[in-house]
Amino acid sequence: MTDAELLKKLEDIFRENFDDGTITLTPATGPDDIEEWDSLEQINLLTALGAEFGIQLGLADIRGVRTVGDMMALVREKAGL
Repeated sequence: MTDAELLKKLEDIFRENFDDGTITLTPATGPDDIEEWDSLEQINLLTALGAEFGIQLGLADIRGVRTVGDMMALVREKAGL
């Protein structure tokens, strides 16, 4: 899976979670860029990632995620992509 394909999947997850079809992501996108992205949404996003990619995420994994790029790296690591 290319970075562009992975980013598109994440974008779809974000759009669904935030109910906003206009969200556009880059690897640098973080909570400061999406107003509704708070700690609860962070957990919702990571839960959705786990479901989408069939991976288990622990508390240590969640703590290390600050940007979309961090999410991409986590998915690659856990899913073996």
